[in-house]
Amino acid sequence: MKVVVGLGNVGDKYKNTRHNVGFILLDKLAAIYNLQFSISKKLHSEIAQKDKLILSKPLTMMNNSGGSVKSLATYYMLLSTDLYIVHDDLDIKLGEYKIQKGKGPKVHKGINSIEKALGTDDFWRVRVGVDNRDSNNRTPGEQYVLQDFTSEEKEILDKVLDETCKKLATL
Repeated sequence: MKVVVGLGNVGDKYKNTRHNVGFILLDKLAAIYNLQFSISKKLHSEIAQKDKLILSKPLTMMNNSGGSVKSLATYYMLLSTDLYIVHDDLDIKLGEYKIQKGKGPKVHKGINSIEKALGTDDFWRVRVGVDNRDSNNRTPGEQYVLQDFTSEEKEILDKVLDETCKKLATL
């Protein structure tokens, strides 16, 4: 079984922000596999499922994702090897990604919430780079991730998300 959780914030206000890259990637995966999301109140998530693949978009705000992920882990009796958390990462440049187990960004409150809820950091992270800031004008990270991608950045993002989806399909 593979459970892929995309982190993001709920609501149209956040739909195209850097912080919602997890939701954006899951929408792309759902389109590839021809899946539709439906709301699961007991799992506090939007869920799409096909065979042994489960896609989840928590219905909580990013920084409170832990409860939703804990519900998924309990309900599906997940092993850490089954769980992939997709999130934005300011430690990685826009256009790049990393898939790593037990390693993450220096600061990410959504990941911190999940680690606290699960009692471990031993799960897969799909770290999608979103940092495209000018080195001379560094907008603080908390503000930057809540900004929408520019049209040029969306083109770069689309390519890296395609690569990431292909890689996830092989794992």
